[in-house]
Amino acid sequence: MTNECGKSASVIVAVKPTNEAGQPAAEPVKRRAETKGNADQQNTRRAQDRESVASALGRIREVARQRKKERFTSLFHHISLSLLRLAFYALKRDAASGVDGLTWKDYEADLERKLESLHAHVQRGAYRALPSRRQYIPKPDGRQRPIAIAALEDKIVQKAALAVLNAIYENDFLGISYGFRPRRSQHDALDALIVGITSKQVNYIFDADLRSFFDSVSQEWLVRFIEHRIKDPRMIRLIQKWLKAGVLEDGVVKVSDKGTGQGSVISPLLANVYLHYTFDLWAERWRRRQATGDMIIVRYADDLIVGFQHEIDARRFWDDMRSRLQEFSLTLHPEKTRLLEFGRHAAINRKQRGLGKPETFNFLGFTFICGKSRRGNFLILRKTRRDRMSAKLKEVKDELRRRRHNPIPAQGAWLKQVVIGFFAYHAVPTNIHALLAFRTHIKDLWLRSLRRRSQKDRTSWERIARLADEFLPQPRILHPWPNQRFAVTHPRWAPYAGKPHVRCCAGGAG
Repeated sequence: MTNECGKSASVIVAVKPTNEAGQPAAEPVKRRAETKGNADQQNTRRAQDRESVASALGRIREVARQRKKERFTSLFHHISLSLLRLAFYALKRDAASGVDGLTWKDYEADLERKLESLHAHVQRGAYRALPSRRQYIPKPDGRQRPIAIAALEDKIVQKAALAVLNAIYENDFLGISYGFRPRRSQHDALDALIVGITSKQVNYIFDADLRSFFDSVSQEWLVRFIEHRIKDPRMIRLIQKWLKAGVLEDGVVKVSDKGTGQGSVISPLLANVYLHYTFDLWAERWRRRQATGDMIIVRYADDLIVGFQHEIDARRFWDDMRSRLQEFSLTLHPEKTRLLEFGRHAAINRKQRGLGKPETFNFLGFTFICGKSRRGNFLILRKTRRDRMSAKLKEVKDELRRRRHNPIPAQGAWLKQVVIGFFAYHAVPTNIHALLAFRTHIKDLWLRSLRRRSQKDRTSWERIARLADEFLPQPRILHPWPNQRFAVTHPRWAPYAGKPHVRCCAGGAG
């Protein structure tokens, strides 16, 4: 595999020229020219890095595409100085620091020397991963989500390794998988789910919840899964270093043989690899061999939605999936995992049996509801989850308290960004009422905050309405209908010359 993958092209590092001796201090034109020259050198170097790295990764990608069962024996040398540099610039500038306390700006100072030292340590095997720092972030349901924040150099190396591994696994992962993959987003998964339900005979939805997935992954099984495609011992040892680094919490480093450290750079890929072998391949095989009717599958990370035509298929799949996951240290959450009647015939069937409206389910921040269009046709309604909106409004309320005495234009500019960000994700068709409600709540929170600035403050509704019109954008739908975007993403599904949809497979899988 060494010859077919190829080695990374070498990169010539430009050295910053020394300042001219004895130059007068008051020569701004000369100094500006030097600064511009250094910036040009950095831009040129990064362009060369991208070209050489893209060429090397392209060769890996092509071999992985052509040889589905090939095991890569020589990958480690692709973690080059050029790739490490690109990985550093791809990190978030304002991300929280790990146990090393280093921020992106701290590391940028004397960057070349640090990257060269890091590269040398990685290549000769002297690199040691530091424990991740445990931090908890609130979940919409009030619980705390544990995340692991890696040290900065660990993030850089993980980002570089991620690029190499993605070149292989993006050819292996199935179309039903959407989470944390290049050129795939939450809205792609949402589109696939809606198109699958509306174009297939789906009458039941299996809403599966994996209990503490990121903390339950068996590291032993994970390494065995990776070895299906990676036979480079140095790359395997590098991944094991991150898995065995542990987590620092309350001053104590805890090391476990389970978990991938949710929040780290490499964790989403490792999770996808694990679920690819434990669930995706198995579920696709189950659909082909055992399903007696239509069946759709959409997975975003550990969020799973499976649709069935027949209830008996759904029940059998549920039992088989429970047994399958237990083999690999995973379990279904008994309270959150459920089977519900949902689809174009759900309302009529339930009414005939004397039951109420079809149940709803949540997926990626939206509540899915069986509804009707103005013409009376079946239509899946998406509404922002109530707990997600409440959590966001509470966050805005707390931040407004801290910004209460800032100038009103500054508050308005910040709230504008909040509303724009909320609309960017939630402005989907059928969700206009939730957008209107969110803007109204923001306006109400702003009014209350301004009135608390002083006992004499008499901010009126008329004034806050004018401020809202000045700063807060009006709600409007920003996303196309799911079938329109899905047809663009998966052209083979698109209708031809007025004929009905010739093919659809939710998730883009065959």
